[in-house]
This record gives sequence, structure tokens and C-alpha cells, in this order.
Amino acid sequence: MQRIRYPKKEDWSEILRRPTQTVKDIESIVEAVFKDVEQRGDEAVMDYTQQFDKVRLDSIQATQKEIEAASSQVSAELKHAIQLAKGNIEKFHSAQKSEKVESETMPGVKCWQEKRPIQKVGLYIPGGTAPLFSTILMLAVPAKIAGCEEIVLCTPPNENGQINPVILYTAQLCGVSQIFKVGGIQAIAGMTFGTDTIPKVYKIFGPGNQYVTVAKQIATKYGVAIDMPAGPSELLVVADDSANAAFVASDLLSQAEHGVDSQVILVSTSENFISEVSKEIEAQLIDLPRREIAKQAIANSRLILVQDDNTALALINEYGPEHYIVCVENEEFYIQNTINAGSVFIGNYTPESAGDYASGTNHTLPTNGYAKQYSGVNLDSFMKSMTFQRITEEGIQGIGEAIELMAEAEGLQAHKNAVTLRLKSLQE
Repeated sequence: MQRIRYPKKEDWSEILRRPTQTVKDIESIVEAVFKDVEQRGDEAVMDYTQQFDKVRLDSIQATQKEIEAASSQVSAELKHAIQLAKGNIEKFHSAQKSEKVESETMPGVKCWQEKRPIQKVGLYIPGGTAPLFSTILMLAVPAKIAGCEEIVLCTPPNENGQINPVILYTAQLCGVSQIFKVGGIQAIAGMTFGTDTIPKVYKIFGPGNQYVTVAKQIATKYGVAIDMPAGPSELLVVADDSANAAFVASDLLSQAEHGVDSQVILVSTSENFISEVSKEIEAQLIDLPRREIAKQAIANSRLILVQDDNTALALINEYGPEHYIVCVENEEFYIQNTINAGSVFIGNYTPESAGDYASGTNHTLPTNGYAKQYSGVNLDSFMKSMTFQRITEEGIQGIGEAIELMAEAEGLQAHKNAVTLRLKSLQE
């Protein structure tokens, strides 16, 4: 990891730059795949699956037989762990339900807001270097709680044309409607346009590599909503001498092993602590099965020494981390004053892995600085807020003149007339 001492503020943007390509770099590739899938449907999807996933499929949909067979291939211990995590995720997301909001804004004018589920949602589950079955829990569980009618899941097959059995088991457990052996850009395009096999959805959820992230952004041009531009994983840890260097190193490596384009950052006011963490990273890295991936991610990462807590906080808010661990003596200062972060983990015994799997919070979070304007996935992500209003005779008489004056000032006579006719009818 690159060690940086007391960086000047004018250098922060370069120091904190993510190791990702821009939309412009990838957009032409994504657009070409989108147009092909729009025109040729399933045939194009299968062609790209052969090209990128090295397998030619006769059918892109997982069969009920495959789904049932998967359950027997998952150990009882792992099933128990998945069910425990599912229970915690259900508890936390069920607690996010909100009641109808009502207000009588003036006598006879009643307004209220209610929430309705998005009927058709698409879930993208990465399955390349790591089969992220945990993401199914994070997406399908709140979708079911919200009441989504159709939950479509796409995930890339392996070179034998199979989906990891844990993904199939978890999808079935969480009530996914249909499962497709499709990954990458072609999966997002398939859910955007719909094919003879893949249903068109109204909103697409889920993380992915840079190509999937750009594909989701392109999907919005075709009338499909997305959760957020969730790309390569990232973690920022702020820690001082009160933290455990081995714990911090393990957290940094836990994100570095996600992919070569992941990024991890340690911010500290203690140079000695940074040195300890650096040594721990080297020691722990040796034993990781995914050490080659982690090494490449570590090369994109930073150990940053700053003068004081105020400087650290300003730098953190500028970065806007996806995952953010606070492990300092003065933790309340950071908790209360951090405004840009996807999910926050506090204290020596709160690893980021807990949020990834089983504590109950959602791990689908904004990356690449989008924490400045996006929230992580939550129950409301699968719902729409609808407003209602009812105006009585008393109400239209109280509000009517204001509407007439405003409509006339905007030159919208028909708007004014809609009120004027009603007011006149009450005078007859």
C-alpha cells in the first residue's frame, strides 16, 4: 500500500482517486451489447454468454430440477448460517416499514402519502471470482417484505453452464420468482428490454464490475430505474493507537480480496499505528487463498497519515466511502460529523464482514463517491411513495382563489378554469 504523509488538501482528489475506468471508456462497449440484445433477444444473450463466460447454453433459465438438486449440495451448517442471516436481515428491514403520513393542510384539504411496492424487480448477483449469494439475501429479502410481485435474478454460469448451488438454494429460500444463467452487460440488457425468456423489469438492483455498473447506468436511458451505481468494493478505516492493528489489517484485506479493482484506505493520526497495520497486512496476506487478487487491490490502496481529527474527518467526507470503519478513542466526533458514507462500523469488534453477511444491515451500498448523494439499499428502495388528496367544498373555497391567481400568473388558463368552474357551482 502506498504510504502518504500529511497530504496537502489540493492533492486530495488525486490521492483519493478510484482505480476505475470512466463511463466514457466503457460506454461504447455497453451500448453495442444493449443494441444487440434489444434486436436479437435470447440469441444475443447466449452469444455473449459464450463469449464472456465460455459456455454455450441450450437454455438460460435455471430449471426447478436444478434448484431442488442444489439444496442437497449445501451443508446443514451453511444453511443454518444463511437462515440466521436471513432472520436478522428480515428483522432490520421489517423495522423500516412506515405508516401512512396524513396532514390536513388547511380546513377541507386532506393530503396523505402511502407506499406501494415496485411490481417487477431484477436482481444482479455477481458470480465470477466469488459467488455472492449473500447479496441475494440483501436484495430478495427486502423485495419480499415490500411486496414485489415478480423478483427476477440473473447470475453468470460457470464453464459447465451451472450456477453455484448456494446461489440457487438462497434464491429459492428468499422467494425469487425466476433465475437466469446470465451475467455481465447482457444480463442488464436482458432485464432492461426483456427477451422471449427474460422478463422486462422496472428496477434493477445489485453490485457488479465496472461493466455491470455502466450497464446499469445505460439502462436508465431506456426507462429502467436502478438502485445506485454500485461498482467495485471499497473500504475506508479511520483508526488510532486505541485500535487493534491486526483487526484493522484484516478488515482492509477483507475488502481487497473482493477484486483487483477494489480499493482500501487507512486514515490515521498515528504514524506508528500505520506501520503496525502495514506489517500485519504483509503477514496476513501470505495465508489468503485470494492473495493475488488482494495484492493487486492493495497496490491501488493508501495508508494516509494526517495531522489531526479535523483533517481526517474532512478527508473522509471528501472521499465518501462505501464501507467506513471508525475505530478511534474519540469515536463520537467521527460518528456525529461524518456526512458521506454508505455504512458505518464502529469499534474494535465490529468487522465490516458483519454487515456483509449477517448483522441485518444491507451491504448493497454506493461506491465511487456516490455516498455523497445516494443511500444504500433499504426497504424503501423496493417501494414507491404515492401521494393522495381529497378536497371538500369548504376546502376548495379556502384554497381556490390562490390556485386561480397562481395559474393565471403562469398563463395556464385551463388550470384556472378547473377551479373557477367548481367555485361557481358552489355559488349557484
